[in-house]
Amino acid sequence: MVAAAGAGIYFWTGRPQQVRAPEVVVAARPLPEAAPAPPDPVPPEPAAPAAPSPTAASAVVVVDVGGKVRRPGVFTLPAGSRVTDALRAAGGIRPGTDTTGLNRARVLTDGEQVLVGLPAPATASTGGAVAGAGGSGAGIPGPPGPATPLSLSTATVEQLDALPGVGPVLARHIVEHRTEHGGFRSVAELRDVNGIGERRFADLAPLVRP
Repeated sequence: MVAAAGAGIYFWTGRPQQVRAPEVVVAARPLPEAAPAPPDPVPPEPAAPAAPSPTAASAVVVVDVGGKVRRPGVFTLPAGSRVTDALRAAGGIRPGTDTTGLNRARVLTDGEQVLVGLPAPATASTGGAVAGAGGSGAGIPGPPGPATPLSLSTATVEQLDALPGVGPVLARHIVEHRTEHGGFRSVAELRDVNGIGERRFADLAPLVRP
């Protein structure tokens, strides 16, 4: 019985057994390389400021309005303005002013002088010729002569400086007084200017007019 049992165990353990095939291992595929990031966009360069148009500077005219107006002075007006626009900028013509010969519809030119109710000052080129009352002139009046008193309402600092006993400081005082008070209505108002005493006024009175 022992021999029979041992033989049975021998045959049992020696029987053919089913063997499973080993699993196939698939090789891992390399991951695709990431695409490089696009470069940062370059910001556009700021546009250069546009150069001023050559017509911008010529879009205005500068005129000097003097004489019998309410606010004599230098005014900047749009190009193409007329004499009537300059008079309006100067506060209008004083009542009772003779405007005969004053062309209010004339187109202004840059740098000209408009005189209202006063004769145009004589220049060296005209030999003392003057315009009629209410006329308008262009340019700077020439130096005053004995028969052509200097207008306190329109004279420049340089012209006042040329008067005897008047220096550049006193000439500026006269112009500042004129601007603050709207011109000179009489030669006597020259006494109110800072720096002009009775003796200096007596020397200047025959050489100037309102």
